[in-house]
Amino acid sequence: MPVGIFDSGLGGLTVHQEIVKTLPDLPLSYLGDSAHAPYGVRDADDIFRLTCKATERLWDEGCDLVILACNTASAVALKRMQETWLPKDKRVLGVFVPMIEAVTERGWGDNSPPREVGVKQVALFATPATVASRAFQRELAFRAIGVDIEAQPCAGLVDAMEANDMDLANVLVNGHVDALLRRMPNPQAAVLGCTHYPMMRAAFQEALGPKVKVYLQGNIVADSLAYYLDRHPDMKGAAGASRFLTTGDPINVSLAATKFLGRPMTFEKA
Repeated sequence: MPVGIFDSGLGGLTVHQEIVKTLPDLPLSYLGDSAHAPYGVRDADDIFRLTCKATERLWDEGCDLVILACNTASAVALKRMQETWLPKDKRVLGVFVPMIEAVTERGWGDNSPPREVGVKQVALFATPATVASRAFQRELAFRAIGVDIEAQPCAGLVDAMEANDMDLANVLVNGHVDALLRRMPNPQAAVLGCTHYPMMRAAFQEALGPKVKVYLQGNIVADSLAYYLDRHPDMKGAAGASRFLTTGDPINVSLAATKFLGRPMTFEKA
């Protein structure tokens, strides 16, 4: 019984590789919905429909636990899935809450009332749909008080990265950071709220300056998953090889993924 990892395209591979480092014996099935990427410019109903369809495909792979390694899907679809759609014997987890727990200095699963935290100025970089959902602000308000969040929709960045146009991606990062800094000149922390963005960490850090702590999701989500599986060992399958599926063209996606991660990747048709 593998754990499923879903993303609209290649970004979730940054989460996948951190989970492999943390839980090397955990069998994983990855599904990228490259045929419909990017999700960040779609409306809420479309994101919900596509995310449910992808989750069902991972259920067919035997994945009773699915990680939405896509911030747009986590922000827009996850709550609705859990409240109205998810069967009782299945689990779907997102990537937003572990990140917010890290920013607000909480341990995994700490549901105590909101409190003052050290970080007061937080910059959020995410897709337009994630920013519009205000899910980050909502979840953070459950855990912390007195935190000012400035969100920057990073239009075009995922498209550039999926096309492996790193020159354009760097230009876009600088433009989006400049736009945010005009509204929040001195952020203490920056959250890269899209699983594609860790591949641009150096560009974000350089544009923000050395004093800004940049939070990445991969290692945080991996540690959170390890904690979850310790509490729910029935969701942890036996050792096995990872499988990579795509709704797009497997040859093109494999080439793009190889460039994206800098190591050979082979995708199969979902």
